[in-house]
Amino acid sequence: MSHGTYKNKLFGTALLLGTLPVMANVENGSFEQWSGNTPDAWSTIDSGISLSRSTNIVKTGNSAAAVNVTTGSQANTDLLQQITVEAGKTYVFSTDVYHTEGKIKARLFVDGYQGYSNNTQTNQWQTISHSYTASSNKTINVGLRFYDVSGFDGSELVYIDNFLPTSNDSSSGSCSSNSLSFSLTTDNYGSETSWAINNNQGSTVASGSGYASNTQYNEALCLADGAYTFTINDSYGDGICCSFGSGNYALTSGGSTIASGASFSSTESTSFSLGGGSGGTPTTPTGYYVTAQGLTGYALKTELYNIINNHSSQGYSAIWDFYDSSARDTYFENDNSILDMYSEKPNGSDSYTYTAVSDQCGNYSGEGGCYNREHSFPKSWFGGTNEPMNSDVHHIYATDGYVNSKRSNFPFGEVASATFTSTNGSKLGSASSTINYTGTVFEPIDEFKGDFARAYFYMATRYENVIGTWQNNTTASNAVLNGTSTQVFESWVVAMLINWHNADPVSQMEIDRNQAAFEFQGNRNPFIDYPEFVEMIW
Repeated sequence: MSHGTYKNKLFGTALLLGTLPVMANVENGSFEQWSGNTPDAWSTIDSGISLSRSTNIVKTGNSAAAVNVTTGSQANTDLLQQITVEAGKTYVFSTDVYHTEGKIKARLFVDGYQGYSNNTQTNQWQTISHSYTASSNKTINVGLRFYDVSGFDGSELVYIDNFLPTSNDSSSGSCSSNSLSFSLTTDNYGSETSWAINNNQGSTVASGSGYASNTQYNEALCLADGAYTFTINDSYGDGICCSFGSGNYALTSGGSTIASGASFSSTESTSFSLGGGSGGTPTTPTGYYVTAQGLTGYALKTELYNIINNHSSQGYSAIWDFYDSSARDTYFENDNSILDMYSEKPNGSDSYTYTAVSDQCGNYSGEGGCYNREHSFPKSWFGGTNEPMNSDVHHIYATDGYVNSKRSNFPFGEVASATFTSTNGSKLGSASSTINYTGTVFEPIDEFKGDFARAYFYMATRYENVIGTWQNNTTASNAVLNGTSTQVFESWVVAMLINWHNADPVSQMEIDRNQAAFEFQGNRNPFIDYPEFVEMIW
């Protein structure tokens, strides 16, 4: 999108240091000290904005800066205050932003234009940040610029608090959102390596490049709640290990590894989410889901349907290609075999493994014969090989052919007495009385119950326009579906799926698969991106 037609305004800050800093401290970044309507150590350089002290809308402390953006005549807005930085040092610039009407965007300026705030996220705080690694000893321009967008009425208040640059060499500074750490060891050609973290709107919120060879870097990051994609690049196309040195990288948060690696070709990407989660504080939908803001109940479900429907069906045969690229075990044994949720043993060695492509079904006479395409929501329930349901990868998983045949089209459930148990403990048998259903059910292992539950909530939402007519297609679908397009499932199913969803939270495997499905067919599973949607609807 071109921003050339926006009227832009600038709010700049910096502390000019006489010596090269390890920590680029911003004076009065908390906006606690004021002289009249001017925050100490800050200056405005454009008549298009004016400042005042806010004691009502504050992120931390006693006050914040209220920035009134107007359509006043524009001056040269390239005159920013400056910070001196040191070669090889990393500085994380972040600030909290509060939009009131949603017709103004805020954008960080750190030696160039960086990430935007989400102007549609109004009446709540959000954090924008950028990780900057200095390529040389120099002074850089630092600031915050405002852009009026379509619908701007000539005046809008935006609140700013906690303007915080930090450095990888200091433990001082704070992050009011999610603290992450990025470590990178470069190979013999460090200048070929770069990385970026993009949010779900496609804006870069953190990045790094210009590295020295055979050098270790450790960088601190501060990111707001949301969905992100981390991408590392090698411009020559030989990764960072092991042809020309032994490089590696890792992105971690709270002791958990989000992304790591060493050997790749030109690029490697990992999608992840921060914040939200079942039982947590709900996050505000942004980007892809922005039109769902403020909705709950079945109104939310219908808006999610509007967002994710009309995906691009790739056809049933293309699912084999999707499995080849995106159904590999890089989470448990990490052996790159096909990940089969009906045979995977999360805490031990699998009884058998499948090689992608060459072990596709095929004939089988027992477990371990081949893998096929399991409709977790059985295709007989929606009338057979009808598209796009029949090829929708959000509910079709690579599974052992024999176990899949045992499952048949029986409902998912919890088994009291098993007539069949797979090698990883998946069961077929009579339903436990605790789920308030009598009949034969199939029970996956606990590790994957949440995955299947979220796939079912996806189906109830993606096919809201037709799923109300599927109840009587089979005996099993009649047991699971209630004939409506709103609740969709019988009450015993809803209760069980919510329990599974809460007991087995979203995993990195699901996050990665959801991103791969989005790239494959053009839509996402909302209940992976925003798990709290489940209980906001059901």
